[in-house]
Amino acid sequence: MEGKLVRLRGYERSDLEAIMKWINDEEVTQFLGGEILALPQSSIAEMKFIESAAERPALAADRSLVIETVADRKYLGGVAFHGINWHNRAAGVGIVIGDKSYWGRGYGSDAMRVLMRLGFDKLNLHRLWLHVYEFNQRAIASYERCGFKREGVLRKERFHKGAYYDTIVMGILVDEYRAMNP
Repeated sequence: MEGKLVRLRGYERSDLEAIMKWINDEEVTQFLGGEILALPQSSIAEMKFIESAAERPALAADRSLVIETVADRKYLGGVAFHGINWHNRAAGVGIVIGDKSYWGRGYGSDAMRVLMRLGFDKLNLHRLWLHVYEFNQRAIASYERCGFKREGVLRKERFHKGAYYDTIVMGILVDEYRAMNP
């Protein structure tokens, strides 16, 4: 699926080199939730991730996709649905733009809008939600532009650089999405 700036596609083995350029960059991974990324990642582990993502069934509970530019098919990062609950039609979402030269230029917002379109229009989901750390103000602003609303706070949940920070829970319902995208 394409947006104005990016398209989402499945992972390929050829994505490994681009992933390895950012996966051990703390400036990028500080915004991701997994403690596993606190440790250096090997190309072997990343290839296993790529293969696992590529082999998952289309309607699996977790689905990861690549973000690439429309203009020149350059790998930028990834998006994912986490813990899709098919009964309640809800899923967590996540995004990372690994190439820092594309930060603050609208690529992340465009990728999130494409992911939302996929979730609401193709997968018939009713609600998307995410967690974002309070120190990631650029992401919070992007999510709000995409229509996500603050739903709650997990107080002092994230330990980062010697201090504890809040995790903000944000969500969007299909009706809110449709109102913004008639």
